Amino acid sequence: MVKYCRKTITVKTIPFTEEAVSVTAAQIMANEAKISVPESSYKAAQALISEVEKVVIGKHNEIVLLVTAMLSGGHVLIEDVPGTGKTTLAAALARSAGLDFNRAQFTPDVMASDITGFNVYNRQKEMFEFREGLVMTNILLADEINRASPKTQSALLEAMEESKVTVDGTTYRVPDPFMVIATQNPTGYVGTYPLPEAQLDRFAIRLSMGYPTEEEEVNIITDRRGINPIEKVNAVTDVETIRGIRAAIQQVALEPEICRYIVRLVHATRKSSKLSLGASPRASLLLMKLSQAYAFLRGRDYVLPEDIAFVFIPGIAHRIVLSQEARLNRETQSDILGEILRSVEAPFKTQR
Repeated sequence: MVKYCRKTITVKTIPFTEEAVSVTAAQIMANEAKISVPESSYKAAQALISEVEKVVIGKHNEIVLLVTAMLSGGHVLIEDVPGTGKTTLAAALARSAGLDFNRAQFTPDVMASDITGFNVYNRQKEMFEFREGLVMTNILLADEINRASPKTQSALLEAMEESKVTVDGTTYRVPDPFMVIATQNPTGYVGTYPLPEAQLDRFAIRLSMGYPTEEEEVNIITDRRGINPIEKVNAVTDVETIRGIRAAIQQVALEPEICRYIVRLVHATRKSSKLSLGASPRASLLLMKLSQAYAFLRGRDYVLPEDIAFVFIPGIAHRIVLSQEARLNRETQSDILGEILRSVEAPFKTQR
C-alpha cells in the first residue's frame, strides 16, 4: 500500500537550482522502468520534443517546458533579448506538432480587429461576412507583444482564457487546440506597453532562452550553412494526436496530499513579506495542470512533488510582484520562490 508522508525539502547536499530539479527528475525517470501511461501517446510526446531539438540546440529544459505548457492547454511568454531563438522555437513546435501556425509581429499600429477578426459588408450578397483574425489558428506567435497597444493586447484575453472571440456581438470559437506563444524583449522599453498583471496571469509559463554555450553556438552556425534546419522538421503528431495526449494527461492521478502541497506553495507566496503580490488561485489550477503534463512526459500516470518543483518557478515567477525591500536587496522572483520551495513541507511517496 502506498501512502504520503510530509517531509521538509532540504538543500544540504544539492543546492536548489532549476538544473538541480531537472537532474532530480531525470534520476527519478531512470529509476522507473515501467511506463504507466498510454505508450502511443507517450512516444508521440517524446518524438515531439526530439523533433524540436533538431532546430533549437542546447535548450532541452526550455523545450520540455514549452511542450508541457502546450499539452496542459496553457500559454507561454518567452522573455529574452533578440536573436536567442524565441521565434524559431515557436515555429519548430508548430511544424513538428503538425498544427496551424500564425505569426503576429506586434507594433503600435496593429489593431484589435487584426487579432480577433472583423465583419466586412458583401455588396453582392447584401450581408456582412466575418473575416477571421490571426487567433483562428492552433498556435499564435505574438512576437514582441509589449509593442502593441493595451487595446490590442487585451484582444487576446478572451481567446486565451475562454478559447473564443466576440466580434460585433457574435461569438466565434477558436480552433482546438489553441495556444499563444508571446515574446518580449526585457531590455528595450522605448515605445513599449508593459503587460499588466491581469494579462501576465493568463500565461501558464514564462521562459527565458538564454545565450548558448560556445560549442552550442558553433553547432548553430554550422547547421545553418546550407538549408534552414527548420525546413527539415517533420510533423510527428497532428491535431487528433495532441487532443488524445491532452485527454490522457487529464487522467494523471493527483493524490489529495499533492493537491494540498500545490495550495501550500501558492499560499506561501501570499504570506511572504518579500512579495507585495502573491499568486492567484488561477496559479494553483495551472500548476496542477502543468504538473500532470510533466508527470506524463516522465512516463507516469501520477504526480510526484518533483514534478511540481520542476514547473513551480517558471509557472509562478511572472505572477508575483517583489516588495520594495526585496528590490533594494536585489533579490529576484526565482530567489524568493526557491526559498518557498525549500521551506514548504512536501509529501514524499513511501511504502508501508
